[in-house]
Amino acid sequence: MSDKSFLDWPFLEDHHRDLAVRLDHWAIENLPAIIDRPGARDDLDGTCRALVKALGQGGWLRYCVPGAYGGALETLDVRALAIIRETLARHASLADFSFAMQGLGSGAISTFGSDALKAKYLPAVAAGHKIAAFALSEVDAGSDAAAMTTRLEACSDGWKVTGEKTWISNGGLADFYCVFARTEEGSKGVSAVVMDADTDGFEVRERIDVMAPHPLGRLGFNNAVVPHDNLIGLPGQGFKIALSTLDIFRTTVGAAALGFARRALDEAANRALSRKMFGAMLADQPIAQAQLAEMALDVDASALLIYRSAWTKDVKKQRVTREAAMAKLFATDQAQVTIDKAVQLFGGLGVQVGVKVEELYREIRALRIYEGASDVQKIVIAREVLKEAAISRPYPDLGTV
Repeated sequence: MSDKSFLDWPFLEDHHRDLAVRLDHWAIENLPAIIDRPGARDDLDGTCRALVKALGQGGWLRYCVPGAYGGALETLDVRALAIIRETLARHASLADFSFAMQGLGSGAISTFGSDALKAKYLPAVAAGHKIAAFALSEVDAGSDAAAMTTRLEACSDGWKVTGEKTWISNGGLADFYCVFARTEEGSKGVSAVVMDADTDGFEVRERIDVMAPHPLGRLGFNNAVVPHDNLIGLPGQGFKIALSTLDIFRTTVGAAALGFARRALDEAANRALSRKMFGAMLADQPIAQAQLAEMALDVDASALLIYRSAWTKDVKKQRVTREAAMAKLFATDQAQVTIDKAVQLFGGLGVQVGVKVEELYREIRALRIYEGASDVQKIVIAREVLKEAAISRPYPDLGTV
């Protein structure tokens, strides 16, 4: 039932529209066998590995890497990434997660890696043969990434890493990690390296359980050494690399939230058409109609912000700090509101484990935190507004009246 009218928007091209239709059909035919198989919920790692393998065989992971290294398009295309995440999230959150982490986990290599690094890792990411991870956050350096304490030092064998990372998606599951660590003090003193999971001195210290199960881990580095050639970009470029990677993928977090919201709206509309209340269908009750209207409004507004941000990045080839922050903030916050309304329309059934809206209620919450919490996005947006105002200052100073 999901509304496909957004595919006609001028933000998208014909190949994006074709992608959305093909992936929707593929998801319907292939995902239930993985997500709904006996024991799938208890075997989280196995389910995610199966999803990565299926996404690779289906050719969808090719959108996570540039064309020269097995990608579907010449460069990373944010509109394609957003469409894929929205579509997968509407069907199954773990499928979206598995796709997204392949892109985010290898994004630093795609945008700043040497040709040798790209050739070593990206084809395997596109094929689903290697699972990727993005290791930035620490216990006291989540939203404030500049507070990281993990160290990176040059040594005779390469680069030695000491410290700890946490809340790392695919932690304990990934075959390699893009690790950000401090080489010097200050914001320009962070660098990035690629570390294989079998590196001596690297360990998974904890697997973290969360309310919507995903592979998440705490990582330890005890003088773990990676080769010189595994440095991403130049020393001191770590923050630039991290922010540039997030500039691409932050918009797609909003797209995943949009997929959840669309599914919640579909579930709520179907429930309203099938549930009798006070001698009539729930769909005939004005309060239910008002809820559905507000949900539809937030879904469309989110989609407009998401695909504007993606189009700006793809077509104008410029930073989308403000646009991506707006898209992520609004889409994730309003998706939670939309899903909450869906639960309410379901009544008691809405909080029963195994009902889709209950699952969505748990799944949406983390999206308002990871890759920049909602509160941080407000700071980012405000800074961009003030920066633009300081440049233009279109109004004269009238002094004190």
